[in-house]
Amino acid sequence: MRYLTIGLAQCRQTNDFEKNAQTILEYVEAAAEQKVQILCFPEAQTVGYRADVTKANAPVPISKLESLHAKVSDRCRDVRMACILGTETPNTSDPVHGKPYNSALVISERGEILGVHHKNRLTPLDAVAYTPGTTFETFDLHGVHVGVVICFEGFRFPETTRECVGRGAQIVFHPQNNTTRPMDWKIPIHHAMITTRAAENTIWFASCNCCYPDYQNCCSMVVAPDGQTHAQAPLKQEKLLVTEIEIDRATRAMFKFEVDGCAEVLFADTIKPEEYRSSPVI
Repeated sequence: MRYLTIGLAQCRQTNDFEKNAQTILEYVEAAAEQKVQILCFPEAQTVGYRADVTKANAPVPISKLESLHAKVSDRCRDVRMACILGTETPNTSDPVHGKPYNSALVISERGEILGVHHKNRLTPLDAVAYTPGTTFETFDLHGVHVGVVICFEGFRFPETTRECVGRGAQIVFHPQNNTTRPMDWKIPIHHAMITTRAAENTIWFASCNCCYPDYQNCCSMVVAPDGQTHAQAPLKQEKLLVTEIEIDRATRAMFKFEVDGCAEVLFADTIKPEEYRSSPVI
């Protein structure tokens, strides 16, 4: 059996880059103390989510981003911790004043920036501030194949998670920002969607939201491959949620529609294989 310790940084986010940078580095240190192997931050944590936290047309702080990304990478190398950092990436057509990509930077436990995922599916508010990405990527972190989907695209579009799972991902990380508007009615809906992404693919799904004291429309939570909540942070509280997961439970059985695997997920030990193997449907 393989185990992996993951951390979700349910932290505050502001429009002050230096405050955000300090918060990020503090959570990296706290995660290192707890022997976290993969740490995930919320969507747009470096600069602040545009249109709600930071102005939609604010210049992209390219040099500050590069410096912060390097600091996080260096520290990840020192403590042998991988990191998924919600950030933004300049648009090459107009790096400073053009709409950036809403991105998740993926850093290995060796401190290498393995790549970046750009949010593909944009809400109408996202589209005011960001350029959509066009691809999905998966990465190997601590010997585990990992996928990334960002907020809206992971909630509302099951094919985005399935794309990662089809590439072999056993855990999908979901940086999100659902905090700045008073829409508490969304909380059970968001939780149900997160649960569904895990259960319909038989994978681990780890969703990391940021924290505001007034509104937070989804918990940060880790859902197991059977769809049960494995760990969850309280709403409206800053929290480094740390939990150990048994990675081999992510069989991807429902995604692959393997008969025995699906039966195990659906029935556990309440049904014997001979009860279904003789079915003409199989």
